Amino acid sequence: MTSLSDTGAAAAPTGTATEVRRHHISNWDAEDVEAWEAGGKQIAKRNLLWSVVAEHVGFSIWSIWSVMVLFMPMAQYGIDPAGKFFLVAVPTLVGAILRIPYTFATAKFGGRNWTIFSALVLLIPTVLTLYFMMNPASYTTYLIVAAFAGLGGGNFASSMTNINAFYPQREKGWALGLNAGGGNIGVPVIQLIGLLVIATVGNTAPEIVCAVYLVFIALAAVGAALYMDNLDNQKTNGRSMIDVLRFSDSWWIAFLYIGTFGSFIGYSFAFGQILQINFLAGLADGGAVTPAMQAQASLHAAQIAFIGPLLGSLSRPIGGKFADRVGGGRITMYTFVAMIFSAGILVATSMSDDSTAGAATGSMMIFYVIGFILLFVLSGLGNGSVYKMIPAIFAAKSTELVGMSSDEQAAWSRRMSGALIGIAGAIGALGGVAINLVLRASYSGTAKSATSAFWVFLIFYVLCAAATWAVYLRKSSTSEAASVITV
Repeated sequence: MTSLSDTGAAAAPTGTATEVRRHHISNWDAEDVEAWEAGGKQIAKRNLLWSVVAEHVGFSIWSIWSVMVLFMPMAQYGIDPAGKFFLVAVPTLVGAILRIPYTFATAKFGGRNWTIFSALVLLIPTVLTLYFMMNPASYTTYLIVAAFAGLGGGNFASSMTNINAFYPQREKGWALGLNAGGGNIGVPVIQLIGLLVIATVGNTAPEIVCAVYLVFIALAAVGAALYMDNLDNQKTNGRSMIDVLRFSDSWWIAFLYIGTFGSFIGYSFAFGQILQINFLAGLADGGAVTPAMQAQASLHAAQIAFIGPLLGSLSRPIGGKFADRVGGGRITMYTFVAMIFSAGILVATSMSDDSTAGAATGSMMIFYVIGFILLFVLSGLGNGSVYKMIPAIFAAKSTELVGMSSDEQAAWSRRMSGALIGIAGAIGALGGVAINLVLRASYSGTAKSATSAFWVFLIFYVLCAAATWAVYLRKSSTSEAASVITV
């Protein structure tokens, strides 16, 4: 029997007893039920807690420019709505790219070590943002500074890969959902802090938001140093990335994650701007835009913008829990069908708004908010269910490997799952880039509205629903992985 201790070696007669020494764990086996109940669960929860904190701060810094643009009236900064959509797309793109190397980082450097580093490096974009918001610069400078904020986007991949190694298969949906959801909440939290600043000081002191996060970054790094651990059997490498792409499931999962996480992060960055544009149109009513109107529109937008990402973050672990019970494929399918109808609300509302040349902006705002809030909640559910599918797929595939022991099969499954978590996270985040670029193109068009963008989103959700059904839910499917996911 294997037992665990947070301060010493496991008291077990075998040669593979789990040992916990000075933030380093040897021979970790989450599937060992006795060891799990004897102390492994507490160790995993402790690492999960501080992983959530660090990822939370990472998401906040990644999305810091979704808040900063509310402090940037066009009269002072000279950046129009289309330019702002591009500005927030830059950190999304950088964060998406960084998720690939960040996937390897915990295995190379240790989960605890990398969490400390990835938290401290966030000081760079935070200090840069603070300085250049206090000292207005060129649009190019802001693009460069926003790119540094992408460092926060990589944290998700390393955090998810690390926690995936700590938890047994039977609890991965909930654990990964909680880890990701707690991290995702970093988006609405920084938006809420931005709201408090705008409501109390006005839209002229964005440096206060940055200063608050200098403290949060320090707390995350210290907490990780004191309470997290490195696993010596957490293995992944560049070869894993290549190997995992040989499976068609990897490409399908990445595609579906564009629809779920891409929607969440894309709308999180864009929602405040869309609200601000519509509120400002209603306040101006065709007349000249004054600084007072800009400030009022920013306040109204900030009062609502954080609600969507908050609900989307909270629904993510629920999606993972549902997937544990019902099946990731089914929950993902139901989610995309509901997202089709939610996007339909936005299409209908925007078309109605266009037909009245903006006169109905105020009265139609409630429908914009309803449509987006539904999309946020559903994207959160879908995030949890899609990520539950990843370990289930490779757990099923590992049983087909001939000549491997059960331990070797489990290690292979963890390695492939970790690699796909990084790939899917990176590709999914690119969906957020696409959302902001599509909105930019839509607002840059002759209609100066988001109607065409909303149509694009609706059609994409139709494709996602169709792909989920065809690959994972058809009765004719002979994929062993499909049977595991949908049961």
